[in-house]
Amino acid sequence: MTIDAAMIAAARAAIAPYLERTPMVRVDAAGGAGRTIYLKNETILPTGSFKVRGAIHALKAACSRATVSEVVAASTGNHGAAVAYAAKLLGVPARIFLPEHPNSVKAGRIRELGAVLVETGRDLTAAIDAAEEYVTSAGAFFLHDASSPEVPAGAATIGAEILEDVPDVDEVYVPMGDTALIRGVASALRLAASRRIRIVGVVAEAAPAYYLSWKSGQVTETATADTIADGLAVRRPLAPNVVAIRELVDHVTTVTEHEMLKTIAWVRRTSGFLAEPSGAAAAAAVIADSTAGPGAAAGRAMTVTVALVTGGNISPEVERQLAI
Repeated sequence: MTIDAAMIAAARAAIAPYLERTPMVRVDAAGGAGRTIYLKNETILPTGSFKVRGAIHALKAACSRATVSEVVAASTGNHGAAVAYAAKLLGVPARIFLPEHPNSVKAGRIRELGAVLVETGRDLTAAIDAAEEYVTSAGAFFLHDASSPEVPAGAATIGAEILEDVPDVDEVYVPMGDTALIRGVASALRLAASRRIRIVGVVAEAAPAYYLSWKSGQVTETATADTIADGLAVRRPLAPNVVAIRELVDHVTTVTEHEMLKTIAWVRRTSGFLAEPSGAAAAAAVIADSTAGPGAAAGRAMTVTVALVTGGNISPEVERQLAI
């Protein structure tokens, strides 16, 4: 589904009463030589991730269309917490399906927000299947962030803010899990920019389903998605999303577990806030990218780069691996 300017404006209006604008933090270049680097810090939002943008907008839209007796989500944690938060705001019961042994910080947020938490299956794909089975039997509303049209429209508000805060941006690096985020951000950048901005999707090397699908143009499911970046742990892409990212995204790259861990420490040291692995993935890709960037191609000394830091809900197990 195409995300147009009217959809983005509607999303901005829907979330404005609840969410503050997130800051842009300029940081030292580290390994990104030839770049002026900004981090877009989404960790300050309620539930500690960007996901509340799409969840609030999508649930408000659903409630405007019909009575929602219960909202259901499947997630590795951040989307589930965002839906639980939106449900509490709007007075709707929520049931969240997570894979077994989830990130304890994210699971704790969901419980604190009053949602019913169901742990089932070995990964996100299994949790989605269980949620769909429940929705069919219970008649609940399934807020599926990979297929909802309002979720990427909510994420597109990030792109609109980037253009206002850094109007000379040359490239934006975006973590790519279920792709709602990058589809939204890229749509906003393509609509509003007077020049083409390079958009780079970043996936975990250990969960490459969307990377492989973007390269081939065909849905490529993987057997596993075993990564510390639970927000990127997708192994079953959706065909419409593959088509969309092939149209919107200029390049997709992978980052290793070690690169994400190192970048979490770097973000903490240079910016003073804590990112989870999926939240640090985009910055990790910037640091690892030694190419000159579009600024050099245009004859300028520096390329202006924005990396999204999408969440800060790091698990205790991962945090213990950090020297911070």
